[in-house]
Amino acid sequence: MTTPSPPPAARPADCPTSTPVALAEFSVAARLNRLPITSLHRRATAVIGLGLFFDLYEAFLAGVLSTALVKDFHVTTGQLPWLLGSAFLGAFAGAVLLPTLADRVGRRRAFMLTLALYSVASLAGAFSPDLWWLVAARFVAGIGIGAELPVADTYLADLLPQRQRGRYIAWAYTLAFCGVPVVGLLGRFLVPHPQLGIEGWRWLLALGSLGAAVVWLLRRNLPESPRWLEAVGRHEEANRITAAMEQQATAQGPLDPPQLDVDPPGAQPLSALLQPPLRSRSIMLWIFQALQSFGYYGFGTLVPLVLAAKGYSVVTSLGYTATAFFGYPLGSLLSIPLIERVERKWLITASAGAMALLGLGFAEAARPWQIVACGLAYTMVSNVFSNGFHIYQTELFPTQLRATATGSAYSLSRLSTAVMPFIMVPLLHRGGPGWVFAVAAVAMATVAGTVAALGPRTNAQALEHSGAAVPPTDRRPRGQDDAPALQDTTVR
Repeated sequence: MTTPSPPPAARPADCPTSTPVALAEFSVAARLNRLPITSLHRRATAVIGLGLFFDLYEAFLAGVLSTALVKDFHVTTGQLPWLLGSAFLGAFAGAVLLPTLADRVGRRRAFMLTLALYSVASLAGAFSPDLWWLVAARFVAGIGIGAELPVADTYLADLLPQRQRGRYIAWAYTLAFCGVPVVGLLGRFLVPHPQLGIEGWRWLLALGSLGAAVVWLLRRNLPESPRWLEAVGRHEEANRITAAMEQQATAQGPLDPPQLDVDPPGAQPLSALLQPPLRSRSIMLWIFQALQSFGYYGFGTLVPLVLAAKGYSVVTSLGYTATAFFGYPLGSLLSIPLIERVERKWLITASAGAMALLGLGFAEAARPWQIVACGLAYTMVSNVFSNGFHIYQTELFPTQLRATATGSAYSLSRLSTAVMPFIMVPLLHRGGPGWVFAVAAVAMATVAGTVAALGPRTNAQALEHSGAAVPPTDRRPRGQDDAPALQDTTVR
């Protein structure tokens, strides 16, 4: 009887995914991209979303505080821009400095630091004896806010599978933007009526601080980004976290073999951001972030003042503001079915144009129903825009530069938001709401044109194709989902 010869050794692509030796042949990125959504993905999305909830709560608090502190601290027209812009000046500093830390020491350490900084500074602001103490506290809190959003975006992009990345980051922001109507409602009911002898605006700051502290405790159990660990050479840790995620995934059924394997790029200098193919992406994102805040944060920051300029009382303007702010989570929810179906660059372009038109409509609205309808539509569209760009900016750059590139660009948004009150508040007093929203409309039209002209396609792309060399075997025939983005992506 003849003994059958053993089967030939399997190639890595044919190996069962449960074989550790076979999986070691693939990069962490290739292994992560083929996973289904697991409980870890959902937990990370929820916990990151809760942290962003308090960041956005703080960012949109400026407009609510301005109406209260004009009375309590006798804030003058000249001092008001400092109150409105202080947190955003701090956010500019934070967005410049701390995302680079995320590329050096890890995403997890960076977002733990940003949330702690915000929580402590916001609590200090609640005890402010005068205006300038509050301005200083909000500046420090802003340092944490400025870094939190780009670092959180980067962390989720690193962790999520490529074809679910957009949808789950949109879910995180849907949860986060519930903080905007919450601050509007709390402002409506707390600001006019002191509680326990303490002014309502102090309660707003204290509640934000304590909520962020709770989220800090929840975040302690999140893992570091395996992509980042692999990119900096910590392969054993990266493999351990990835293997745990694979073990969770196999409980849902057998896994497909890793596909489209791409070696992680070596160290890349910051100068790579100014070289093809990243140069056009960097320029596009810098223009985008410098201007988008006039349309996005301009509305949330200035709408109570715009309504006051239309002749409404503080209580009424805060009521209308709270109603309009419900559009932020509704718009974020609306983006979820769109974010993977519509190419992100075109979703951003269309929503930016719609914001320009709706802002002009809000400026001309005279009746209460018109104000509420235009305000609600504006905030809904603006969060389709916001979710699109938060996802989009994480898909433009390679892993070792991702947090630095998005954070440095995002800092321009924070700087322009800080400068904006010094332009818009005098413009509001001298020219009225029409001029304010005309400037915002021009900014958003420029944003739309820049993204349309310079932005690449990114939907369902592996992050490793963002500026990394793509092996010829990974190229797909033109006409498939990611073909356009795989052209000439080597950093020179």
